[in-house]
Amino acid sequence: MTRKPLSARIPKPKKKVTWPQARAFSVHLLTASGSFLAFVSLVAASEQRWTAMFWWLGLALFVDGIDGPIARKLEVKEILPTWSGELLDNIIDYVTYVLIPAFALYQRGFMGEGLSFLSAAIIVISSAIYYADTGMKTKENFFKGFPVVWNMVVFALFVIQPGEWVSFAVVLVAGLLTFVPVHFLHPVRVRRLRNINLPVFLLWCMFGAIALFQQMDASEYVKVGITVTSLYLVGIGIVMQFFPKLGAQRD
Repeated sequence: MTRKPLSARIPKPKKKVTWPQARAFSVHLLTASGSFLAFVSLVAASEQRWTAMFWWLGLALFVDGIDGPIARKLEVKEILPTWSGELLDNIIDYVTYVLIPAFALYQRGFMGEGLSFLSAAIIVISSAIYYADTGMKTKENFFKGFPVVWNMVVFALFVIQPGEWVSFAVVLVAGLLTFVPVHFLHPVRVRRLRNINLPVFLLWCMFGAIALFQQMDASEYVKVGITVTSLYLVGIGIVMQFFPKLGAQRD
């Protein structure tokens, strides 16, 4: 029996985790915390505690907004190449942006049982196909097609309460626009008109927070604010698509 050389029998020392690796992995943990926020928001939805559910989803939206810039700043992709932050982000986003809002819309039932069920089906199926599209963003960081931010859409419907058929029309049109190559704004990453678009998005968030403090029984000015800012955020990307020089920096 041939014995292995002594060098082959001595266990190799394990590589030490470096500070940059630990710091990079902590960003993945931050992203993964969104899964717990999704869980507690789902519990709230099952108990029909809509204010609590949207608070948790709002916190998940905040985490989703900050983890990407932090990851790019710390070069997480280069330091931990075998861990896909993008895949992790997409998994959590599908739950917080799609599944829970669809469940809440069905659970609330303000469109009637039939339309609520059909709306939930439209949301989850169209969104699943959208997440499989590897070309969902343009070079300018616009989304191509409706970017399945159903958490924002369903929240607006809960606040505004436009009626069952208008609500269903909103869901149907948004679902169809998932497959139409029109541009939708990313309020942070699109540079053109960011000095206007980002404040409008923050206004939307402010009106949303007020609605939550009002326990989803929003006053008229909040409903108007949510409506106007929502229409702006939906429409400005399409406007900028057809006017590519709008807001462009001049040399």
